[in-house]
Amino acid sequence: RRRNLISASAVVLRLCLVIQNNFFWSSDVRLDGKTAIVTGANTGIGKETAKDLAARGARVILACRDMAKGEQAARDIMREVSCAKVVARHLDLADTKSICQFAENIYNTEKALHYLINNAGVALCAFATTVDGFETQFGVNHLGHFFLTFLLLDLLKHSAPSRVITLSSIAHIMGRIQFDDLAVENNYHPARAYAQSKLANVLFTRELAKRTEALGVTAYSVDPGTVNTEITRHIGWPMAEIIQMFSGLLKTSAEGAYTTIYCVVTPENELTNGGHYKDCAYSKGCRAGRDDGTALKLWAASCHLLGIRWR
Repeated sequence: RRRNLISASAVVLRLCLVIQNNFFWSSDVRLDGKTAIVTGANTGIGKETAKDLAARGARVILACRDMAKGEQAARDIMREVSCAKVVARHLDLADTKSICQFAENIYNTEKALHYLINNAGVALCAFATTVDGFETQFGVNHLGHFFLTFLLLDLLKHSAPSRVITLSSIAHIMGRIQFDDLAVENNYHPARAYAQSKLANVLFTRELAKRTEALGVTAYSVDPGTVNTEITRHIGWPMAEIIQMFSGLLKTSAEGAYTTIYCVVTPENELTNGGHYKDCAYSKGCRAGRDDGTALKLWAASCHLLGIRWR
């Protein structure tokens, strides 16, 4: 009887989450003639986002670190979506040389880029550094996408109106940008480093929007919600087991992709440039994510770390 009660409670809670999180949102907007890049599109939210955009007629580039998985994802999408225009390209956000090579390939093969979806990410991993020596979560989640957007900006401008959509997380509300220790090397904690990187996503979007709006490029950050994806693969026991126990209460990857897609297809005049979105609606997020001074300081620090000049 107790087991049945728990099962029934889980069903009720799931139904409440479905209603609360706008899982029933839908749109029939077409994207024929548009080109999109989705990073980390070989699995999870990224793959579901790519599949949806392909079903709307867009040409979709799956930017993936693991090419075998990326090519399999492309085959999966083409099998599931009639006449899908999908291709996989190699991109390792933990290596600035790889980011440069990816961008060069895009300029050599694509005439336009209408949507850059900075979806890829790592979470809650043990301390490690990228090829360029940045703490992995900050380096991949923030600096990698910051650099990618910088390199592709000319094509985005050429294709205007265009959009940059960067996935953050509810964890950003717990974040603090530690300018005196961006590598988080002192007293490293996986959750603290992750929260910092996700807050950085929100602040990057806010500053980017100011700098590119006049160029026809708008920007939005997204909280996809609590989703059952592979991003938690670095979490150890017992937290991983707890998450698995409650996996049925989490959003599916398809549901997690809704807000990203919402920010792609919703008319520009119905969105707030530089805004943060959750559950297919504008969200104020946290106060730290709306701090223009911190956003500007982070922008300068990111340019310094990457050795670039971005006015």
